[in-house]
Amino acid sequence: MSTPLWHTNSSSAPAPDDWAHRFTVGDDYKWDRQLLPYDIRASRAHAWGLRQIDVLSKDEWDDLQDALDALLAAYEAGERTVTPDDEDSHTVIERFVTAEAGAAGRKLHTGRSRNDQVLAALRLYLRDALATLGRRTARLAEALCALADRHPRRPLPGYTHLQRAMPSTVALWALGYAETLADDLATLRHARRRINVSPLGSAAGYGVPVLDLPRAAVADRLGFRTAQTHATAVQLSRGKHELAVAHACTQVGAACNRLASDLVLFASAEFNFVTLPDESCTGSSIMPQKRNPDVLELARAYHHRLAAEMQHLTTGPANLPGGYHRDLQLTKGAVMRSVQIAEDVLTALTKVVRGTEFSPDATWRACSPALLATQQALTHVADGVPFRTAYQQAASSPSPASPSPDVLFDAYATDGTPGHERPDLIRAQLRTHRDWMAPDTDAPPPA
Repeated sequence: MSTPLWHTNSSSAPAPDDWAHRFTVGDDYKWDRQLLPYDIRASRAHAWGLRQIDVLSKDEWDDLQDALDALLAAYEAGERTVTPDDEDSHTVIERFVTAEAGAAGRKLHTGRSRNDQVLAALRLYLRDALATLGRRTARLAEALCALADRHPRRPLPGYTHLQRAMPSTVALWALGYAETLADDLATLRHARRRINVSPLGSAAGYGVPVLDLPRAAVADRLGFRTAQTHATAVQLSRGKHELAVAHACTQVGAACNRLASDLVLFASAEFNFVTLPDESCTGSSIMPQKRNPDVLELARAYHHRLAAEMQHLTTGPANLPGGYHRDLQLTKGAVMRSVQIAEDVLTALTKVVRGTEFSPDATWRACSPALLATQQALTHVADGVPFRTAYQQAASSPSPASPSPDVLFDAYATDGTPGHERPDLIRAQLRTHRDWMAPDTDAPPPA
């Protein structure tokens, strides 16, 4: 096992069976495998900043550029990654550029610490991840809008307490979730804006003496909206910024959880409202007749994993004194797991929703006349009867005969009620977020 770069005594290399090294590294190196290209990008910007203040000569800057290019190419070719021996992506970069660029490589870490280095890479990663997550969220919302388009004016019982309550429609059900997801985009957008600040130049949390690093210019070069002003604020924000991301993921996960729960119920023999796509279901190992909605059940369950990661980010940094502590290392995995879980759930649910079809016969049969009791009471109110009197009259009267769907829908007049669904408004809301979301690279072909 090689000696870590930050050890001052070359004889203090960890032994192959060094339990402390294994314990402190944990699985952190696995997350750094994903962060390595972002760490390279941030290192390139940092080197540019060192060139501006003449810490690097033009030739050294050129040599570092070539070395970083070579490392990125090796990473993309699968020839270089982060190992437990490396511990982190920072070591990989410094060792590689030192081997390739000699003295220039040994200068790269000037004016920075692993503390601001990891945060720069993580925030660049999260900025991209949240843009992708936004697009995935919008894609699921659009799939729900398309489902509403496929089932116009299809009655569906509305439920409270899992009891039939009032008339609804397939479109109203779908668009309720679509609008919720569209609202969640604002939460994702806020989280992305919050983390889009540069930590570079804060070093270990107390700034860099002697050297006047061009912090603002480096931040701009990396596309950050600004640099954090006070060096001490950088480490104090660690965990808080990640919590904002995890909270946004959990909000999205909550909508997905309830959507999946509805579809699991609707696909049961007792409801029989929907047919799920075959690829989203599995059979039983013993019961030949079963079609288990496994994808939906896992999509539902993953919300609780998201909540657990958010809880770690809520409590992990709590009660820590100011400055950096190794406890904060664990915030990286928590937030990266959050965005990856959320993305997987959104991708899975989008595929399910696109392949789900409602049975108009089954949903209409479930629309019993009792669903019209509220309509009956309000009809009396329209004739001048006080509501509580009309309520009692409807409660004691026999259920009205089941009307045709047209009669049912004619009882409503406002947008967002049965028969008056507005998928166009949801789509307009989604369009307002196009400026920050990643391009939709795998959208279905137009109908």
